Amino acid sequence: MTTDASDFSALDFSALAASRRSTRAYTDQQVPQDILDAILKDATTAPSWSNTRAFRVALATGERTDRLREEYVRRFNQTLDIQHHKRFATIKTALKRELPDGDFPVWKPYPKELRASQVEVAKLVYGAYGVERRDYEGRDNANRRNVSAFNAPVMGFVFVHEKMLPWSAMDAGLMLQTLFLSAKARGVDSCAIGVLSAWRGPVEQEFEIPQHYKLITGFCLGYADTEAPINQVNAPRPPIQLLEGK
Repeated sequence: MTTDASDFSALDFSALAASRRSTRAYTDQQVPQDILDAILKDATTAPSWSNTRAFRVALATGERTDRLREEYVRRFNQTLDIQHHKRFATIKTALKRELPDGDFPVWKPYPKELRASQVEVAKLVYGAYGVERRDYEGRDNANRRNVSAFNAPVMGFVFVHEKMLPWSAMDAGLMLQTLFLSAKARGVDSCAIGVLSAWRGPVEQEFEIPQHYKLITGFCLGYADTEAPINQVNAPRPPIQLLEGK
């Protein structure tokens, strides 16, 4: 039976979309398999270029999540001597030579016109963690939480077909937002974690990755720790910037 659009409330959807925020602290409550299955099924409804669905998802739970978390933290800790408070050019050169094995560059400067937005949200996040600007150890601890997927019980990884870029990346983004909204509708919180794409090796140790598929982002799923100050952060949501006609 086909469901008519009139069966749904626009207000309900707007409330659902607005309620979904990036969650950066989780309880240890596991996400039941039937809930994960339902979320993944909803994600299949996302549109795709020529219906190619040129992306793949790796989903880790249980002991596999523990191993991935441990390996990502280990690799992150290896970067600290290089990263610590040096000029970006030095970091870029060192990292390219030594450490990350990701498919796309992660550590690179933000374009000037986008920098203000990045700084704004960084201040909110570090502020919630109680990290001052020159508290380098505090920054390291905060960033270590990123690569540990905030101790969420589910870690996910999205791969896109390199020969279908940029369309495969577009499809992956559509799928991931659908997945996040489905999760929120079921009381499951989420966060995209782009920095996990800095390292491909940990995921290759745990999953069979098809040829031509490149790791573009990580993410996590779980139940929010409502007492954590970081989960009170509400980043601004500016309106879509429409281009002016000529």
